[in-house]
Amino acid sequence: MLEQLEILRSEALERIKNAPSQEALEQERISYLGKKSPLTDVLKNIRSLDPEERKAVGQRANQVKQEIHEAIRERKENLMEEASVLSHPLDLTRPGLPVGRGALHPITQMMYDLNDAFQSMGFEIFSEDDISSEKYAFDNLNFPPNHPARESMDTYWLAGTEHEHGAKRLALRPHLTGASVRYLLKHGAPARFIYPGSVYRNETTDARHERAFTQYEALMVEKDFSFASGKLLIDTILEKVFGHPIRTRMRAGFFPFVEPGFEIDMECQVCHGKGCRTCHNAGWIEVMPGGSPHPNVLRAAGLDPSVWSGFYINIGLDRLVMMRYEVDDVRLFHSNDLRFLKQFH
Repeated sequence: MLEQLEILRSEALERIKNAPSQEALEQERISYLGKKSPLTDVLKNIRSLDPEERKAVGQRANQVKQEIHEAIRERKENLMEEASVLSHPLDLTRPGLPVGRGALHPITQMMYDLNDAFQSMGFEIFSEDDISSEKYAFDNLNFPPNHPARESMDTYWLAGTEHEHGAKRLALRPHLTGASVRYLLKHGAPARFIYPGSVYRNETTDARHERAFTQYEALMVEKDFSFASGKLLIDTILEKVFGHPIRTRMRAGFFPFVEPGFEIDMECQVCHGKGCRTCHNAGWIEVMPGGSPHPNVLRAAGLDPSVWSGFYINIGLDRLVMMRYEVDDVRLFHSNDLRFLKQFH
């Protein structure tokens, strides 16, 4: 049986040395170390040998098995090295391939630019979770109990809480404004802060609307704050972001959380006021509501409305990006189409 082991060893090592590929090497491993291999048969039959012969054959069989294992490992390394060798000489003078680089999404870039602009005027950045509650999204903001925004046709209520009320009724936040009460309850007034983030609306998408989009809200709470200061803030911010003065206008509007409230428009930068699909041929596009915090909102934040006043602006960040790059369909920015997004690198 020792002679049989030596023949098996020589044959295995020769075949492993000449294995032309990883697949062929694996077949040799199975042939010489598998469950049905001759070496396995030798190890199984050792028990039938005399004690003295059993010891010699067992030791030699284990040595042969180890040698085969080592030969397979070495051949595998050699095959990998051979596969990595270039089939032609390497020309070190050839120019290298261009390295692809990433870039910020245009909406993210706009957010950072606004952060810089507001922080230069002393604003603090605040953030909250994407999941809010009826208490902060509606109750604290003076939304009446029967307001349509509370319905599931407008707001994404979380399953299992849709029949609750107040703080127990949870939703993907439909707007950022609830964060203002959270901040004021924690930090008090005077206050000057911004809070960007994603919001979610159960609505039909079109060239100017998405179900998930980015808002950028700012709030100042001070004593005796004037609307003229609010208008100056808007014009200053837009000029900083666009690099040139932007025509704006303020129209009376109703929002439960402000009194008085305004619709704030900017001249459409796609058509420069001439009229196009994006602005519905009006030459103007609404980019933010604004106004003074409603007394009930200030009370919910623990502030006396006879002492404190301020100014909200809630920027539709996606629309502002549309204006910056003169793109007429907001859905393109959410398409994940790299052909489109690479234009902004």
